[in-house]
Amino acid sequence: MWRDSLRGIYYIALKDMQTYYLKPPSISWGIVFPIAWTLAFYLRNPRGFEELVPGLVAMSILFSTTAAEAVVINFELRIGSLERLLLAPIGVPTVLLGKVLGGVVFGLIMALTVTSAPVIALGLHPNMFYLILTIIPSLFAFSALGAFVCVLVKEVFEAQTLLNLPRFLMVFLCGVVYPVSAMPKGLQYLAYAMPLTYTVNGLRQSFSNLNITILIDTLVLTVFFFLFIFPAIKLLSKKFE
Repeated sequence: MWRDSLRGIYYIALKDMQTYYLKPPSISWGIVFPIAWTLAFYLRNPRGFEELVPGLVAMSILFSTTAAEAVVINFELRIGSLERLLLAPIGVPTVLLGKVLGGVVFGLIMALTVTSAPVIALGLHPNMFYLILTIIPSLFAFSALGAFVCVLVKEVFEAQTLLNLPRFLMVFLCGVVYPVSAMPKGLQYLAYAMPLTYTVNGLRQSFSNLNITILIDTLVLTVFFFLFIFPAIKLLSKKFE
């Protein structure tokens, strides 16, 4: 049974990559938007670009994993593709994990692309082990977030609209361009309740070769993944009752 589930997760992720993720809209959200956003701050302060690199990578992870994740499930529910998947010897958790894995793989490709460019151009030397400890759980957490938001609503446009709220809140509050420590206390508490804060913090430590809270960031991001994926599985299961 577990072998059937693993095969199901693999082939669902592969199908989603070919059908949804490797398309211009998804690629633009994963790369072009974060680069354009960062470029705006670079033009204001060109000397501080190295400080923006962790935020650029974090935004790429966030937007690439959720670019199509919040569309795929509702779209396939509408056309009946998910019902056909469940005719195979797999369950709802396997289907949803396959969808999440597709977002993770696409996000990893985008993250590696966006990370490589400034590393090569600026001669940066990040700690690769710390990068892995930060990027991998971040990919799973944000892909699960996209899946969770998707199953909360019925229409594709509703999922995209609803997802924009936490995405842009996180961009402004989670230390992407402005340190969380410099914010008012109330906003700091809100920032630490969002997963992107721990992604940015882990990436900053990776690029500065520090090991202060990297394991805590990894653990918290893993907890966020489970906080998103379990409710998403329950909500998706209810759609087939």
